Formats: sequence, structure tokens, C-alpha cells
Amino acid sequence: MARIAFATRERVKRALDSAQTARTDAQVDAAILAATDSIHGLCHRTFYPELKTVAFDWPHRVQRARSWRLRLDANEIISVSSFISGGVAIPVEDLLLYPNSGPPFTRVEISLASSSALSAGNTYQQSAVITGLFGYSNDEAAAGVLGAEVATESATSITVTDSAAIGIGQLIRIDAERMVVVGKRAVTTGQTLQADLVAQDNATTVTVVDGATFAIGEVILVGAERMLILDVAGNSLVVKRRWDGTVLAAHTTGAVVYAPRTLIVERGVLGSIAAAHSAAAAIVRWEPPPLIESLAVAEALVTLGCEQAGYATATRAGESSRSITLTVDDLRERVYTAHGRKARSRAV
Repeated sequence: MARIAFATRERVKRALDSAQTARTDAQVDAAILAATDSIHGLCHRTFYPELKTVAFDWPHRVQRARSWRLRLDANEIISVSSFISGGVAIPVEDLLLYPNSGPPFTRVEISLASSSALSAGNTYQQSAVITGLFGYSNDEAAAGVLGAEVATESATSITVTDSAAIGIGQLIRIDAERMVVVGKRAVTTGQTLQADLVAQDNATTVTVVDGATFAIGEVILVGAERMLILDVAGNSLVVKRRWDGTVLAAHTTGAVVYAPRTLIVERGVLGSIAAAHSAAAAIVRWEPPPLIESLAVAEALVTLGCEQAGYATATRAGESSRSITLTVDDLRERVYTAHGRKARSRAV
């Protein structure tokens, strides 16, 4: 399965605020995944949601807990769809999830007001089986809609209406299917330039037929020059020229405007099942906690900076380098305080 990142390639490249090219994409992606691994190690938990089935030993035998209480330890859960104990299905409505502030929930209890109970069955080993959405959070945000139907379960490219809302490395969901975005391709937007555009950095107004079909933050391609949309005013796009390391150039009226609205995806991930989807189906993206995303960006930037300096930055830059390190260390401490899974001792 393609790996899910806590920050997108686009977010990190914009934070670099320097001319980048497609040649650096692999380096940026590697830095982001290294940052994601670092955060997993720091917080000792899985943040993204995964639909799966997990078996637990009978708690009264192993955890020395009350016979109606099952501690989930690292298997934090967001929601439960089924619970089987000792071979007997327990109705979901008889379950209580704790803590009340969750998700994530770290223990499941049988309501003492019900007739259900945890039991060992033939053996206490793996006698409790839970199916549900495991992970830290399932916070999602709207990310546009499909621009065309996804006709088959095996299609690995999908067309969207807003390429700015979805980044490479991101987890998205359409209907009940989850996908990981592993790449983007530019396709025609169906629009053309309505006025000439000179080769000057201060020529930042791109006139199109219908500005409502573009989004702030989207990257467009005219000729061989990429441009970042900073604002949309009617049918005028206010852009930043020569984006992503491309070369400033003149463009004439009628030039076709492209945008990276074809996503290359891995289908049916994290326990979901690949399915067909209709045109205009809503797309949502999974949102990691804001501090987690910020640390992922910071960690990736530090890695890229060290690589570009041959890991000699601290020696040459002196105090300024140490200040950057302290800033990232402070962010790591804040992340662990807010989202790290701390050790817990059980009463005997």
C-alpha cells in the first residue's frame, strides 16, 4: 500500500519558497515520509483511520480488569461496527466507549444495564473480536467533486474539479472507498487565455472564460510555464508567475489552460473496497491534527535543508542553525504533549 503522509508535497514545496522542479519531487517526498515515520515514533500511535478486525484476549484473564471492561491499548478505535465475545455477538448499542472525550477511544465496556457480557468461550485467547474504524481521528474536509465518473474498480486515475484541495500523499474518500493520492497529471481545463500575457513577473492577471471553475491555490499550466493562482476576481486569475521552477514566457490569446486535475491514486486502501463512483460524487480528504501537519512540514524542511547543505549546516551557520533546531524541538514537545500516547500502568 502507498504510504499516507502527514503533509503533502505541495505544502512542503510552498514552504520552501524557492524555485523547485519536478527533479526535487522524490527528495521532497522522501523527506515527508521520514517526517511521518518520526512522528509515529514520537507519538506511538496510528493517526489515520483504518477499517479492520482485531482480536483481543479475554480481559479478566489477561488484563486483570473487570469482566465487562476491555482495554484496547495501542489499538485505539474511532467507531465499532461489530463486537463478538466468546463466539457471541454483542449488540453495538450495549457498548460504551471511553474516554467520553474520544475518539480516539481506548477501552470498550459492556453496559451494566444490558444483559450482554464478555465471555472467554472455549478459550480466553483472542475471544473478543472487534470490527470497526481504528485510529486516532477521522476528521475530514470537503475537497471538491469528481469531474467524471470512475467506471471501474481497477481505474487508477480519477478526474477532479479542484486540484488545489488535494495534495500528493493525501488520504481521500469517495463514498465508502478510501484512496491514497500518489501523483497528478495536467489535463485541459477546457478554457483558453482571453488576452495576451507578456513575459514579465508583474504581469499577474490571467483572463479566462469562466473564473468560477478555478480555485485559489490551484496551479495552472500555460505553454511550459506553471502559475500559482493567488486570487480569483470574476474571470481574472491573479497568479504568481514561473511557479515550481518553470521559465517565464509570453503567451498569446487562445492558449490552452491546463491544470493537474487528474489524480493518480491507489484504490481501496485501509480496509475499504474499490467501487465505481458517479460523476460529481463528493470527495473528502482526511485531516491530520494541525500540530501533526505543522511538525511534518517542519521536519521535512529541516531534512531538506540539511541535505542541501551536506549535513554541515550546524557547523557553518552556528547560532542561527541551533535556533532552528530548538524551534523544531519545541514543536515536537508540543506535539507529544497534545497527541503522544503516554505509558499507562494497570491496577493489579
